[in-house]
Amino acid sequence: MAKNIAVIGTGYVGLVSSVGLADFGNIVTGVDLRADIVDTLNSGRPTIYEIGLDSYLQRNIEAERLHFTTNGDDTIAAADIVFVAVGTPPKEDGHADLSQIEGVARQIAANLTGYKVIVTKSTVPVGTNRRIQQIIATESGQTPGRGFSVVSNPEFLREGKAVQDFFHPDRIVLGYEDERAREYMEDVYRALYLIQTPFVWCNLETAELIKYASNAFLATKITFINQMANLAEATGADIHTIAKSMGMDGRISPKFLHPGPGYGGSCFPKDTKAVAATGDEYGVDMSLIKEVIRGNDRQKTITAGKLVKLMGGSPAGKTVAVLGLAFKAETDDVRESPAIEIVQELLREGATVRAFDPEGIENFRSAVIGEGPFGGGLNSDLREKIAEAAAERLHYCTDEFNALDGADALIIVTEWNVFRNLDLDRAALLMTGRVIFDARNVLDPEHAREKGFTYAGVGRV
Repeated sequence: MAKNIAVIGTGYVGLVSSVGLADFGNIVTGVDLRADIVDTLNSGRPTIYEIGLDSYLQRNIEAERLHFTTNGDDTIAAADIVFVAVGTPPKEDGHADLSQIEGVARQIAANLTGYKVIVTKSTVPVGTNRRIQQIIATESGQTPGRGFSVVSNPEFLREGKAVQDFFHPDRIVLGYEDERAREYMEDVYRALYLIQTPFVWCNLETAELIKYASNAFLATKITFINQMANLAEATGADIHTIAKSMGMDGRISPKFLHPGPGYGGSCFPKDTKAVAATGDEYGVDMSLIKEVIRGNDRQKTITAGKLVKLMGGSPAGKTVAVLGLAFKAETDDVRESPAIEIVQELLREGATVRAFDPEGIENFRSAVIGEGPFGGGLNSDLREKIAEAAAERLHYCTDEFNALDGADALIIVTEWNVFRNLDLDRAALLMTGRVIFDARNVLDPEHAREKGFTYAGVGRV
């Protein structure tokens, strides 16, 4: 039976979940504090770039299954199920900031009109759902399992493939404590149950830790293959052959064995820090995850250093074309993108940067100087210097060839398909220099060298 669902938070996870749940036949109301975001979404325009999201959004609005509002109180009061999809950004010590989660829990408690299932979609540390349960019980006077139930339902959406992943997930993880809550969730996800999607039913703590364990392991694979690529480079081996051979082993699999400038985005950086901080809190050694974090940070620095070395040791007074600003292809998310550190380093060293990304330019504008929702962690003095340099020497371009015009060197930071087929003859005519650093290994090295370029990739001979 279709449910009346409230989704609190219309960011990346909240918006994709709202659209997907509505497409399953539920009546969904998304809640956001910002009226401009609500107005944009109600007009059928997504506030994030994600393949296929616009058509699903428009279809469900037209079918009157999906609506967005700033009125959280009335929406929660009318709902059978409340999905919580607000942000849990990292604090300076690595712990997740749960202030938004706790605020929503109090809002739910104030509007608990009849039995409701509270579903946590946000990525939260172990024990958070117990905390949500405690807040609601204390402030509403209702008993868990009777007046309300709490369910942990972590998301596993790949940015750039989120719509596909929502409708065709590898598994649905559901931490629960009572059969009534399980029945509600079976109704919500009946469309996936009918296509035999695996369901993992477990307790709240297990569901919370499944999410962190999954992301920490994938981040570990990325850091591992990047370190092996650096070793391959130093010894004259070919990381692509190494990774391909490793991936043939069924125990390893080929996924996430692609060398590059390091992982970024909204999940891996904060989730690895959070699980390491949780380990410290419980007195458990998480040294492997801590080294993954350090190794990833080093990889970004190594990438910037390789480019500078290719340019003769200093980029001062030279122009560099940076292709790719988002942390990965098929998304406009620049959070923790390696491109931020690379561009900042080039600006600090006196270079002029001509940058292009098919979707991420607007988000990058604020991130590169450490401001806005995607901003980095620069201190105030450095931020001011970078902002001044960016105003003078950072140019955002209309396409890849506009970025290449007059460039002494090119670095490819994001693996957009349009860069894989880069016309090197046209590039040679436009560029002043002949240096290419392919930080994603998307070009053919021999072809690039035949066209007269000094080419370097990651872990390639």
